[in-house]
Amino acid sequence: MKKILALLMTLLVAMTISACGSGNDGAEKDSSSQKASSEVEQKGDSEKETSEKATVYPLTVKDATGLELTFEKAPERIVSTSPSETEILFALGLGDKVYGVSDFDDYPKEALTKPKVGGVTKPNEEAIIAANPDLVIGGISMKDDIVEKFRGLDLPLYKTEPKKIEDILNNIIQIGVITDTQQKAEELVAKMKEDINAVTEAAATIKEEDKKKVYIEFSPGWTVGKGEFMDELITMAGGINIASDMEGWNAINEEKIIQDNPDVILYTAGTVDDKSGKPLEELITSRNGWEKITAIKDGNLTGIEGNIMSRPGPRITDALNQIAQAIYPDLFKK
Repeated sequence: MKKILALLMTLLVAMTISACGSGNDGAEKDSSSQKASSEVEQKGDSEKETSEKATVYPLTVKDATGLELTFEKAPERIVSTSPSETEILFALGLGDKVYGVSDFDDYPKEALTKPKVGGVTKPNEEAIIAANPDLVIGGISMKDDIVEKFRGLDLPLYKTEPKKIEDILNNIIQIGVITDTQQKAEELVAKMKEDINAVTEAAATIKEEDKKKVYIEFSPGWTVGKGEFMDELITMAGGINIASDMEGWNAINEEKIIQDNPDVILYTAGTVDDKSGKPLEELITSRNGWEKITAIKDGNLTGIEGNIMSRPGPRITDALNQIAQAIYPDLFKK
């Protein structure tokens, strides 16, 4: 950047000299020469930067299972069995190379036009084989036995399993490298890091005694503890997850939540409880004794779109912003 600015300053000075001495052919010629030289050098720098980001094949990478996969060239036919990874592929401009997605893929809207290959835990191997892919991406929900089954069919499966925000960012970069779209991947990750830094820097101004206790119910009767990115989102936003004394996904203990007395309740918007038929917000507020909880007394309940909050992909920083706004509306303005 400094080099480019220096070149621009040189060009500006040369143009100024030329304007002041317009009758001097030598000055005009010198100015034109400097301009041409500057343009060539800048073009060279740009081409160098682009070439440095290009993937060199054959490429060998290791996925979340520890298996090494080698790609002889950039994949041309990709099947994604995970909504999160589908979002990554489209964000990297690879929509035209996606030849299959899971039954649950609905973002961006172009994903709805792609052939369906089944669920996220047990995709349809016949449908995937029919797509003739040179890359299959399995997401966090794909079980180990299915991974092994697919590999036994000689499918080029790359498995992801993001647990933390850093894992999500690394997945984007790695998929960018595999597909020769590293430049776009790095730009996307840089933007996401800007969003994260904006939230964490503001959250750092919150005094420890002023931090709010947060309860999150992502599915009726279920919450999340430490070791998962949903818990990390709450922490990044300056909140205290009341379930952080537990690991992973857990069925709730209603009495414990009353005792923990959260200041804020987050839940998955648009979710209906299968057993009672109640919307999740109504289910939460109607539980026996929960009317004593500060969040319910004060009306501090916020529904967040489940796809944004639960998918470890490019929109996870949107979820972070929404969670931050829900916990500290005065600090994080919409």
